[in-house]
Amino acid sequence: MTYSGLTWDHPRGRAALEAAAAQARGSGLDIAWDVHSLEGFESAPIGELAERYDLIVLDHPHLGDALAEDCLQPMDEVMGAAFLEDVARRAVGPSLSTYELGGRTWALPLDAATQVAARRADLVADDPVGWDDVLDLARRAPVALSLSGPHAYLTFASVCASLGDSLALGGAEQIVAPEVGEQALGILAELAASAPEGTDAQNPIALLERMVATDDIGCIPLVYGYVGYADAARPRPVTFGPSPTGPGGVGSTIGGTGIALTRRARVSPALREHLAWLLSDEAQVSFIPAHEGQPSVRAAWESDDVNAPFRDFYRRTRSTIDGAWTRPRFAGFTKAQTELSRVVREGVRERRAPAAVLAQLTDIQRAAVQTAAEGIAS
Repeated sequence: MTYSGLTWDHPRGRAALEAAAAQARGSGLDIAWDVHSLEGFESAPIGELAERYDLIVLDHPHLGDALAEDCLQPMDEVMGAAFLEDVARRAVGPSLSTYELGGRTWALPLDAATQVAARRADLVADDPVGWDDVLDLARRAPVALSLSGPHAYLTFASVCASLGDSLALGGAEQIVAPEVGEQALGILAELAASAPEGTDAQNPIALLERMVATDDIGCIPLVYGYVGYADAARPRPVTFGPSPTGPGGVGSTIGGTGIALTRRARVSPALREHLAWLLSDEAQVSFIPAHEGQPSVRAAWESDDVNAPFRDFYRRTRSTIDGAWTRPRFAGFTKAQTELSRVVREGVRERRAPAAVLAQLTDIQRAAVQTAAEGIAS
C-alpha cells in the first residue's frame, strides 16, 4: 500500500524515516515522506495536516487540538496494549507518556529530546551546575539563551521548574508561584542583557550551527539537544550536559517527536510491522543512529556504540530527560504557547516588571483554557 507522511526538515527528522521507507519498499510498503520547517513542525495546525497525510511526525502539545478535531487514530487500537506496555518499559524518560491523553496513546515516541546545557569545551571548561554558575559564567564568556518562537516560554518553564515550581497545566489562579516566576524572569533578563547579538531570534538549530561555526557562543544553558552537533569528528563539537538545577531539581521541558496515524490512513499489517520495527531496540540502537536520528529507548541511550561517536551525549543528558517536565496539551495550547512566549521574550528584553509579566501570562493561559472548555461544551 502507498502512504503519505509529513516530518520536519532536518536530518534528525527525515533521514532515518526516508531510509527506512526505502528499505520497506521491498516488502510492498510505500511511504512518501514530505517535510516542513522546524517552525511549521512547532506550530502548523494539526487538523489541516491530517487532511493531507496518513502519517504525521508531531510535537506532543498538538494532541489537544488533534483530539478536539478527532483527526488521529489511537495507537492502543492500532498497535495493541501489549506493544505499548513494552514501549513504556523501554522508552527513556516520559517519552511515551507525553503522547497519552484522555486515556489513550496517540503517537509512538520515535525520537527523544529535552532541553539540556550546551557548551564549547574549548571556551567553557565545565558544565554550569546551577543558575548562579550560569550568571557567573555570563560575566566571563558569551552565554546565549534560546528565546525564539516558542522557546522563550519553554526556557522560562524550565527555569521555574528548577527553582521549585512548574508552570500550571491549566487555567490556574497563577501560572506559577510569584516568587519563583519573578526570580526566573530576573535570571533570564540578566542573561539576555549580555547575550551575543541576534541570538534571541535564532531557533535551536541556528544557535547550535552558530556555536560550531564561530566562537560567538560559549554556552547555552537550556537548548534542545541535537546529537549531531556533539559529533567528535567536528572541528568544534558541542559538549552537551545536564541542565542547570536548583531547589526544584532538574529544570527541563521535554520535546522529541512522535509518529502518529491520521484518520485517513488505512492500516495494513505491513504498516504495523514497519512502525513496530522503528520502535524496536534493533532499529533504535543501530539503524536510527546510523541515519542521523536521535533514538528514544534506553538501550540506545545506554549503548557504548551509540555514545562513543558523540562524546557521551546520551549518558551525559540522561538524568535531565528522566526528570523533564511535560507541557500542557489542552486544545488551543500551541496557539497560546506562541503568545505566552512573546510575552516572556518581550518582558525579558525590555526588563518589564515581573509581576506584570506573570499576570499577563496567567491571563493568556486562563483565557485559552476557557476557550477550549467552551469549544468542548458546544
